[in-house]
Amino acid sequence: MFTGIVEEIGVVTELNPSDATGGTSLTITLPSTSALLADCHLGDSIAINGVCLTVTSFSASPNPSFTVGIAPETLRLTNLGSLTSQSRVNLERAVRADTRMGGHFVQGHVDSIATVTRKEPDGNAITFRFAPKSKDVLRYIVYKGFIALDGASLTVTKVDDEEGWWEVMLIAYTQERIVTAAKEVGETVNVEVDMTAKYVEKSLQGYLAGLGEQEGGGFLQRMVERIVKESK
Repeated sequence: MFTGIVEEIGVVTELNPSDATGGTSLTITLPSTSALLADCHLGDSIAINGVCLTVTSFSASPNPSFTVGIAPETLRLTNLGSLTSQSRVNLERAVRADTRMGGHFVQGHVDSIATVTRKEPDGNAITFRFAPKSKDVLRYIVYKGFIALDGASLTVTKVDDEEGWWEVMLIAYTQERIVTAAKEVGETVNVEVDMTAKYVEKSLQGYLAGLGEQEGGGFLQRMVERIVKESK
C-alpha cells in the first residue's frame, strides 16, 4: 500500500529483458544523498511509476541502487517496458502504520495506461489532459476525485465521459517532484483509479441485485425507466 506522495526520482540504469532468472529485471539508481534504501530489505515493495514491485537486490552505498523483477503481465498492463537507460521514474516505499496519509490509498496495481493529449500552462501551473487506453476506467474517475498517475496522487479537475478524457493540474511544487511534469503530448502514464470507487460499485451492484430478486426485478426496471424518462 502506498500514499501517492512521491519520495524520490530515480534513474533507470538498465532494463534487462533476459536476466539470470530468465525474466525481466529493472535496475534503478538513486541520488547519492538518497535515504530511500536506508531501511530497505530484500522482498520489500517499492512503487516505480505507480507499479508495486519487489526488491530483489540493492546497494545502499556508496551509490544507492536497487533491482526489481517485472512479470510479463506487468509489462503488458503498464508502460514500464518502454523505459530506457536514463529514464526518470517516480519512487515511493510502501507505507508504514505511522505514515501520514498525505495523498490517498494507492495499491500499486495499474488499471490502464493513458496518453497525454494536451499540455497547457495556466499561470505557473500546468494542465494535462489524458485519454485512457481502456475507457472502462472512466466510470471511476470523478470531478475533484483522486487518481494516481505514474504513482503520484493527483486531483481530477475536469472529466468528460463522452469524449473519454480527464484533466489534472500540476502546481509548481509538484512539477519539481514528479516525472509527469516533463512528459509531452503522445507520452503515456500508468493509471490507478481510486479503489474506493470499485468497492462502492461492487457493494451497490450486490445491493441492487438483492432488491431485484426480492421484487422480481421490478425495482431495477422502474429505476431504469425513471432514468430514461428524466433524460428526455
